[in-house]
Amino acid sequence: MSGYVMLARVTSAAIQGITALVVQVEVDIANGFPGFHLVGLPDAAVQEARERVRSALKNSGFSFPQQRITVNLAPADIRKEGPAFDLPIALGILAASGQLPPESLGDVLVCGELSLDGGVRHVAGGIAIALGARAQGYRRVFLPPATGPQAAIVSELAVYAPASLAEAAALLRGDLALPQVDPGEGVPPPMPQVDLAEIKGQAHARRALEIAAAGGHNLSLMGPPGSGKTMLAQRLPTILPALSSAEALEVTQVHSVAGVIPPGCGLVRHRPFRSPHHSVSDAGLIGGGSVPRPGEVSLAHCGVLFLDEAPEFRRSALEALRAPLEDGQVTIARAQASLTYPARFSLVLAWNPCPCGFFGDLVRQCSCSPGARARYLSRLSGPLLDRIDLHLEVPRVGEPELLSSTPGEASAVVGERVKRARARAETRQGKPNASLMVAELRRHCLLGPGPESLLREAVRVLGLTARGCHRLLKLARTIADLASEEHLGEAHLAEAITYRPRLG
Repeated sequence: MSGYVMLARVTSAAIQGITALVVQVEVDIANGFPGFHLVGLPDAAVQEARERVRSALKNSGFSFPQQRITVNLAPADIRKEGPAFDLPIALGILAASGQLPPESLGDVLVCGELSLDGGVRHVAGGIAIALGARAQGYRRVFLPPATGPQAAIVSELAVYAPASLAEAAALLRGDLALPQVDPGEGVPPPMPQVDLAEIKGQAHARRALEIAAAGGHNLSLMGPPGSGKTMLAQRLPTILPALSSAEALEVTQVHSVAGVIPPGCGLVRHRPFRSPHHSVSDAGLIGGGSVPRPGEVSLAHCGVLFLDEAPEFRRSALEALRAPLEDGQVTIARAQASLTYPARFSLVLAWNPCPCGFFGDLVRQCSCSPGARARYLSRLSGPLLDRIDLHLEVPRVGEPELLSSTPGEASAVVGERVKRARARAETRQGKPNASLMVAELRRHCLLGPGPESLLREAVRVLGLTARGCHRLLKLARTIADLASEEHLGEAHLAEAITYRPRLG
């Protein structure tokens, strides 16, 4: 037993929501019947680390101690999930068995999955792990090569990406001079190449899209199949302003924890566009599951959530959208903890006017009965629709416009107007108009006698709720910002009213 330290500690991390909790991996080697025991509330993937670590050590040229090995993951009251503890467990065994200087592990945080040959594989949540390490005062982090570019985004932190267990051990012993990961090495995830210029006609819809982008408003598109609803929704992100540094970091953090960023990619620089299928579960849309993960509403954070064929979604899933639309976040409560994910997004609903899709169409006749159409439309509840700022009918594109060779206005041109309008809102109130609170409306949406009289009439005729009235004012505020006007006029309010349906 000469040279054995018997007890070693390695710092690692566990993902909790979109943040990382520091975990101490304690490895004890004792005399007794050979065995390998993991304690500290590990899940099945962590339990399987025993076999991966055993094979990785042997195939990397290290000896596996033939004693009783106990690994404790502290704190023991937090469930540990996933394979990210493989590498710290292996390094802890090397330190406890005298094959690695234990003092070399004192200032480093380690995460990584091991393959059977000792290679280090990608793990989710690289940027969250790096932020957690920095917050706890660690200055060095060991992560897999495919994860390193995400973590390297975090400043004041030295990120190293050993490709194997042997490289990690050599780096800790000082036998290998591995360079730090450069954040420039990570390429951003690809951005879809679409443009608003591809939309033929639909001037009214294009205007609504511009207003939605300028104020961060929610949008509903109703029209027959083939009228361009999906194309319009897909091009909304192309006219949104670029992500700020803080927004890009937050979006990357959510996507990293969810594991949707391709390995080797760094900062997410474009606004997300999420379009889940209507068969998505409540947990898939909102977040949760037996192992809580961010849902589509969080993956759309700072971007667009598009629900095509909205009435086909589960009623419970649609109704669950109401809270994040108001609060900008989702809280998932479990017995052990409550996890909160950010969820500030613009919602775009696309739906047909009836089950067959051709009610009111000038070319094809509708085959639906009035009852069938009423049941179809009732799948979207009044409270949900009341949270939509712009309700738009998208008719079939006419033949002259469809066959025209003249392109529409490009996304770059529209985006400049949106950028200027958003800048006015940011200067005035520090947030998009859609996020204004009731008290802020009183300061930033003052009405003169004429607009106030028009608003009163709109409330009476349209049957607006208090929320609907407030959203109408926010919409008018955005229209005024697009016109570079400080005060709300009757024209701004009148245009906003055209986008509100009669609910009562």
